[in-house]
Amino acid sequence: MPSLLPKTPQFFQLHHIEDQALATEAAAGLLAASAWASPKFFYDALGSRLFDAITELAEYYPTRTEAGIFTAHGAEIGAAALKLTGTAPALVDLGAGNCAKAARLFGWLQPRRYVAVDISVDFLRHSLHGLQREHPQVDMVGVGLDFSTQLRLPPDVLAGQPALVFYPGSSIGNFAPDDALRLLRQAREAAAGGALLIGVDLLKPPALLQAAYDDDLGVTAAFNLNLLKHLNRLLGANFDLRQWQHVAVFNAAQSRVEMHLQARLATTVRWPGAERSFAAGERVHTENSYKWTTEGFAALLRDAGFGSLQHWTDPQRWFGVFLAAG
Repeated sequence: MPSLLPKTPQFFQLHHIEDQALATEAAAGLLAASAWASPKFFYDALGSRLFDAITELAEYYPTRTEAGIFTAHGAEIGAAALKLTGTAPALVDLGAGNCAKAARLFGWLQPRRYVAVDISVDFLRHSLHGLQREHPQVDMVGVGLDFSTQLRLPPDVLAGQPALVFYPGSSIGNFAPDDALRLLRQAREAAAGGALLIGVDLLKPPALLQAAYDDDLGVTAAFNLNLLKHLNRLLGANFDLRQWQHVAVFNAAQSRVEMHLQARLATTVRWPGAERSFAAGERVHTENSYKWTTEGFAALLRDAGFGSLQHWTDPQRWFGVFLAAG
């Protein structure tokens, strides 16, 4: 008699192994001549939920624009992907978050296995269990991993079969071009002869970019400030969030939006074994979001070793979805 028990996702929690290394990285950034913090520190459980809220904002066009591309071209994208990966591929979702974007692909791809990868371990567990109930026929695996440092999946997760690596939402923009190239090369290896499907935010008028990263409700500001709460827990630091403010600017020379946290007044932040004094107006650089042209990103994919390329955009050419053969 077949079991009536629902499937339970497998889970590999790799991220906790790196907590001390993350603390060392965070401290090094704060003590640098120009202080910085990696965007990975946005994504504790609250940060992940705040980002979900950002995607609902009127100013934040990337999520709905990318979704519109899949609504208009999803069947075509799915068919093209299956030509590269074969039927019922493994679907590897980088930065899975609430898993909603990848779930929209299930109807077109009918994946045999879904591998959700995210740094926010607790949030990923919750999301994956909910998705498993909705799709009991799909084998699901969660991997708690900081792939910004190195994308290496646990052995046997893909069982040597080609995969479709899915990296939506323009998160590749958080990486400087050289780092993006390194990650794309690792994604090609992870695809094991399959393909990459990736969302890319395209260059557009600065006013649209500025508004997307500095919304009227202040949700993005809360998301940015929450990074300091995360650092307080990680380092045992004493950031007082009331003494800091969110700043977002478009750097045209670098083709990127920058996010910073700026000290309202002179303040000293302390944590065990170290401290850093900030002058009024001094900043901690928390994120870059690079914006690409379609030609520039296609060239980056080719440099990473990908073969045939296809891409789709919205009518305004604000956003691109690229499919690249591994």
